[in-house]
Amino acid sequence: MSEVEDLNAVNSSKDSPNIEKRINNRTLSPVSPNFKKFMTTGWGKEDAKVSPLESSKFTPERLEALGHRFPGDRIVIPAGTPKARNNDCDYAFRPDTTFAYYTGLGEDLEPGAVLVLNPVAPGSSEAEAGKTHVPELFVHPRADQSTEDYYRSSQFGEYWVGPRAGIEELCTMTGIETHDIAQLSDALSKDVGTEQGAVRLRVVREADAEVTGLVQSIRRTHGFGDPDNNRTVDGKLHEFAAEARMLKDSYEVGEMRKAIAATKDGFDRMLTRLPEVKDTARSERKLEGAFNAVAREEGNTVGYDTIVASGSNAPILHWMRNTGDVSSGDLLLIDAGVEVTSLYTADITRTFPVSGKFTPLQRKLYETVLKAQQAGFEAAQPGATYSNIHHAVMRVLAEALHEWGILKVSVEEALSPEGQQHRRWHACGCAHHLGLDVHDCAQARYESYQDAPITPGMIFTIEPGLYFKDNDLLIPPEYRGIGIRIEDDVLMTKNGPEWLSSAIPKQVDDVEDWMAQQAGKA
Repeated sequence: MSEVEDLNAVNSSKDSPNIEKRINNRTLSPVSPNFKKFMTTGWGKEDAKVSPLESSKFTPERLEALGHRFPGDRIVIPAGTPKARNNDCDYAFRPDTTFAYYTGLGEDLEPGAVLVLNPVAPGSSEAEAGKTHVPELFVHPRADQSTEDYYRSSQFGEYWVGPRAGIEELCTMTGIETHDIAQLSDALSKDVGTEQGAVRLRVVREADAEVTGLVQSIRRTHGFGDPDNNRTVDGKLHEFAAEARMLKDSYEVGEMRKAIAATKDGFDRMLTRLPEVKDTARSERKLEGAFNAVAREEGNTVGYDTIVASGSNAPILHWMRNTGDVSSGDLLLIDAGVEVTSLYTADITRTFPVSGKFTPLQRKLYETVLKAQQAGFEAAQPGATYSNIHHAVMRVLAEALHEWGILKVSVEEALSPEGQQHRRWHACGCAHHLGLDVHDCAQARYESYQDAPITPGMIFTIEPGLYFKDNDLLIPPEYRGIGIRIEDDVLMTKNGPEWLSSAIPKQVDDVEDWMAQQAGKA
């Protein structure tokens, strides 16, 4: 009997605990001493080639601002761990957004890592230099051929995952002092207490349940047992980190431009494939696959599940099944964005006439949405708020709905807080922050987000739409089953807003020309 077969026999034994009976293909490794010795000898050196990340020039300023907000506190920011998709199969790992922002690490390089900001001692050389904290990164060492984990650990073993960054490599990449994750517990516990001058802990608690549990245990041991107060303390950390991301530095703006350019390539490929797949079964999926392939070729992956919604699926705001047929004569709404390797994502929506030309009704509705978007753009000046964008968009839509006889009350009544009848056909928001998350900065306070002035450095979307469900009896039959959204990404500058996605056509004639051009490449 082979080693694997022998282990299978053990797993099937009636005397084994239930947990031992489960078959996990990733753990059925040979266990003999001869095999262990054989697997850890006779290998040449295999380097994980790394160099400093471009982001490492920008993270020190971010870390300094974070430290100054919470002087004397130890700040704990986990990367998180892979999430199970089913049985022993995980989703592709993506680090927590706060971790990515403060380390500059993207892709899937550091599952289980933890960033810690240690408060400096009063009177120390760091304190005299104006520093409040020293950042440290705790990571799993490389599991190369010199270790048993090389072939036994499916998460970190390089037999399974290939050469990966470890302690030295991640220090080089990030510029942050890096240590073995085995030292984390002692590092977090040091000097924690309620007395004067002692350290308090703050953690991004949603990122990694195991790390949060460790922090909670240390808190209870050292006099911080109030769970409600701990949630408040941690919430302030998450809130600050979200609000810090609202203002993008030059590196982030550059990454956003890359994401938008890759997204344009994804739309190009879908339009090239459209003539071939229209009027075929599940053609929404075929177009989704074309876009998602570009996202993997040019970036990390998609920034969110791609929406490909044809005909009566288009009024469904988050239609992501993409199981429908793209049919001639319908409108096709596509909401998609590429996430580049730094994890910054675009968020673009275009609506296309499947036949290549808008009908007169489709054109009328489309140009109304386009007019609403332009009104939102013009309202988005430095010092304006998201509410100003929203009201500008909604006025254009309400006026059009009233003119068409769909909105039965006056425009002013509909726009009043007591009215809002026009929102039946646009019930969602029409602008949001964009960056590492597609709905970025979501943990920010309302007064720092919706009610705060838009300032240079902010990147956001403007995405008006009209959504006429196919069973809506309050609209004329010819409107039913039509959904239109136009969404672009905007950078606020000191001179006003800039369309970052201006290279992606959206004027009626330009859209029709774009479709014809890409169809010619099929």
